[in-house]
Parts: sequence; C-alpha cells; structure tokens
Amino acid sequence: MNAPSPRHLVDAGPLVAAYLPRDIHHAWSRAAMQGAGGVLYTTETILAEAAHFLKPAPRSLQALITTVHSGRIRLLSIFPTHLPRIAELIRDYPERADLADASLVVLSELHPRATLLTIDRRDFSVYRRADGKPVPCLFPD
Repeated sequence: MNAPSPRHLVDAGPLVAAYLPRDIHHAWSRAAMQGAGGVLYTTETILAEAAHFLKPAPRSLQALITTVHSGRIRLLSIFPTHLPRIAELIRDYPERADLADASLVVLSELHPRATLLTIDRRDFSVYRRADGKPVPCLFPD
C-alpha cells in the first residue's frame, strides 16, 4: 500500500520561527503549521538549515528535533537520485537557489499538489518546477 501524498511541505524559515517566540514570523508559522493539520514534509537539507539557525537556542532546537522524532514533521529523502535536477536548479537560479531551496523545488515536483509553507516570498515566487509551474506556496501576509 502506498503512503498518501504529502499535502504540505515546510521550509526552514517557518520551522525556525515556530520555535523562536521572538521571531517576527512566530505567530504566523505556528498558525500555518497547526492549520496545515496532519504531517508536514521536508528534506534533510531543510532540517539541517533550521538546526543551524536554532543552534543559539538549544531548547528550541531540541523542541524541533522532538517534533521530527514524533513524526509530525517527516523527512523525505531526495538524495542522491535527484542531484542532477538540484544542480540544474542551482545553475538556472544562480543568484537565488541554494541546496535547501532546490531540494524543496524538487520535492514540489515529486508532490505537485502539496503546498509549501515558507516565509521566502522573494525566491519562491520566482522558482519554477520542471513543468514550468510555480511552487504552490503559503506565505505570511
């Protein structure tokens, strides 16, 4: 039996903001993540990026790790299978795309109906999937 297709993907920004009460996007991130209901999906690269930004706040980092361990946030592996596509995205968007963003674009290509929770309007409003369509995103107002 196949697992259900993800409905919501999550970027590092909301993961960081959700666990830092003083972050400007904290309330939005918490509400968006709770409003998504069910499981949120991301990549190992996004978790590593969020962990890097949460390093100065060890309790917040521990809370994020606990949430991932609980299964509320699940990691989908795209490496090494999709490295050629990631390299293509980084080449096509040299001023914008990093490994983390490219991993989410690939995840969106694999799960085209999923909505990405992100605060990165600047980049994700520009990126296009292989089919030419934008990544469906939920941004803060």
